[in-house]
Amino acid sequence: MFEDARGLRLTTTSADAAAAFDAAVTDYLDYRSSAFGQLKTALTADPEFVMALCFRACFFQMMETTAVRPKVQGWLDDMQPLLADVTERERSHVQAVQAWVDGDIIGATSTWEMILAEHPLDIVALKLHHYLTFWTGRSQALRAVTAGVLPAWDPSIPGYASVLGMHAFALEETGNHIGAEAIGREAVERNPNDLWAIHSVAHVLETQGRSAEGVAWLDYPTDAWDDRNPFRAHVWWHAALFNAAQANYDKVLSLYDTEISSVNTAQNVDVQNLASLLIRLDLRGVNVGDRWQALAEHSEARIGDHAIAFNDMHWSLAMAAAGRSEAAVRHADAMAEFASTDSGWTAHVFAQVGTDLCRGLTAWGNHDFAGAADLLWPIKDDLAPIGGSHAQRDLFPQVLGDALLKAGRFAQARSLYAERVTMRPSARTDWEHLSTALAALGDTTGAAAATESAMSAIEPAA
Repeated sequence: MFEDARGLRLTTTSADAAAAFDAAVTDYLDYRSSAFGQLKTALTADPEFVMALCFRACFFQMMETTAVRPKVQGWLDDMQPLLADVTERERSHVQAVQAWVDGDIIGATSTWEMILAEHPLDIVALKLHHYLTFWTGRSQALRAVTAGVLPAWDPSIPGYASVLGMHAFALEETGNHIGAEAIGREAVERNPNDLWAIHSVAHVLETQGRSAEGVAWLDYPTDAWDDRNPFRAHVWWHAALFNAAQANYDKVLSLYDTEISSVNTAQNVDVQNLASLLIRLDLRGVNVGDRWQALAEHSEARIGDHAIAFNDMHWSLAMAAAGRSEAAVRHADAMAEFASTDSGWTAHVFAQVGTDLCRGLTAWGNHDFAGAADLLWPIKDDLAPIGGSHAQRDLFPQVLGDALLKAGRFAQARSLYAERVTMRPSARTDWEHLSTALAALGDTTGAAAATESAMSAIEPAA
C-alpha cells in the first residue's frame, strides 16, 4: 500500500505507479494533455492498480459518447477479481463509474458524495462529482459538495487551489457572485495554471455583463494553453463572448477559427462551443459564412448517441441553423424514442424538456417562428436539467426571443427582454430587442428609453 499526495491509501505494489497516478491527477486538475500519459505510466508499472484503472475508465467516459461504453464496461468487468483486495473507498469509485456507464448519473454522483463524506480530501471524487453534476445542471449539489469538503482543506494540502476554483464556480452558479469572484481570484493567485479557476472568474464577469473586464481577464497569448486538453477551447469561447459583447466581431471570428475550432471538431463537447458561439453571432446579424456546415455534418452523424443531454441540444441547433431540417426532425424523434425506452438521467431530461427544446430549435431553423415560440416558451424557465452553465444555456432564451419578435408576439417578447435587461443591464442587444417590442406595442417613450440604454450599454475598453 502507498498513499497519494493527500494521504489517502492506494492499493498498488509499485511506488512508481503511485507517483505516476499522483502526477496524472495533478495534470488532470490543470487540464493538461499529459494526464493520460501519466496514467498509462502508472498502469505500465502496475497493470492491476485499481484506482488507475478506474481513472482511465473515467477519461474514456468523459469523451461523452455511448460508443466507448462497451470498452469501459469490459474494463470494469476485468476489475472485478481485483476488488476484494482494495479499500472500500476504491471499490466505491468503481461502483460510481459503473453507475455512470449504466446511464445512472445521479447514482454515480451520489456514490462520490458518500466517498467525500468519509474522505473529504479525495480530490478525484470531488472533481469527478463536479464534472458530472455540472452536466445535470444541479448547481445546488455542486455548491453543497464543495462547501462540505472545504473545511477539511488548507493551503498546505496539494490541490487546495483546485478546490477553491471548484467552489468558486459552484458559488457563481448559485448566485453568490461576490464570493465566487473573490475565491476564484484567490485560486488563480495560488495556481495560475488552473484553467477551471480562470474560467470560474470569467463566468462571474459574463453573468454580470462586465465584458471589458472579461476581455482583459482572458488576455492571454494564443499559445498560453497549447499543452492543455480541449477544455482550453471553452475558455477561449468565453473570451469570444466578451469580445462579442464589445461588438469586436472580427476578433470573435478569429478566435473561432484559430482557437475554438482548432482543437478537434470531432469531439462532441467542442460542438457546444462552436454552435453556441455561431448562433449568438447569427442572432446579432453577423455573417458567419459556411461555418455551420461542418458542425451540422458532425451533428447529423451523432443522431442516436445520447450520452449527455447537452450534446443533443447543440446538435439540434447546428442542424437547424444549417437548414438540415429533415435530420433535425430525425434527431428529435430519436430522442423521444430514447426517452420512452431508457430510465437514466438523459432520458428523463429528454422526456421533461429536451425533446421539446430540440423540436423548438428545429421549428426556428425552418422559419416557423410561431411554432418555435409555442414549443420554447413553456419550458424557458425549466432548462437547468439539460446541463451546462447559466451562460451556456442562455443561448436558448435568445433563440426564443428571436422567434417571438419574428412571430409578432411582441407582448411576450417585451416580457422576456424586460426580465433580461433587469438581470443584466449591460446587455446591449437585449435592450435593442426590448425597444423593438415596445415600439411594436405602441410604447414610443419606452422604446426610445430602451434604445438610449442600448447605446450606452457597451462598456469602454479596459
